[in-house]
Amino acid sequence: MQGNLALQSSMLYNQGMPVFNFSHPIEVRYGDLDPQGHVNNARFLTYIEQARLQYLVHLGLLGKGQSFLDVGIIIADVHITFLKPILFGQTVRVGLGITRLGNKSMNMDYRLFDAETNTDLALASTVLVSFDYHHNRSIAIPDSWRNTITEFENISR
Repeated sequence: MQGNLALQSSMLYNQGMPVFNFSHPIEVRYGDLDPQGHVNNARFLTYIEQARLQYLVHLGLLGKGQSFLDVGIIIADVHITFLKPILFGQTVRVGLGITRLGNKSMNMDYRLFDAETNTDLALASTVLVSFDYHHNRSIAIPDSWRNTITEFENISR
C-alpha cells in the first residue's frame, strides 16, 4: 500500500505522471468488455499481470521454457484505483516498476494509460513476495534479482 500512496502523492504534487523505465502495450479484446461496453474491472488485474510478466522477461528474470514454479514470486497484496473506463479499440499501455525492495518482499507500482492521449486510466500497486514454491515458503529475494532490479530501477541499497 505504501507504494500506491507514494505513487499517488507523487502525481498530486508533481502534477505529472510517474516515470517508469518499462511499459507494455495491452490489446483490449472484445471478451474483456462487460455489458456496459467498457473493460470489466477484473481484467485490470490481468492487464497488470501481463505487464508484470513482460517486465520480468525484459529484465531476464523469466526465460523461455522456465517453469512458473521457478519464477519465485507470489502476490501478497493488490490495490487498484480506477480512474476512467477503458473502451474497446483504445490503445492502452501499462507503465510499471519496482519501487521498493525489502528482504523478502518488493512493491511494484503500475500506471494504466491511454497511449494516444496519455490519460491515466488506473493506478495500481502490488506487494510481491519472493517464494519457494517447491518448499512452500517465503525466501529472501535472490541476490541476482536484487542486483538486476536495483540497477534497472536505480534503487539505492
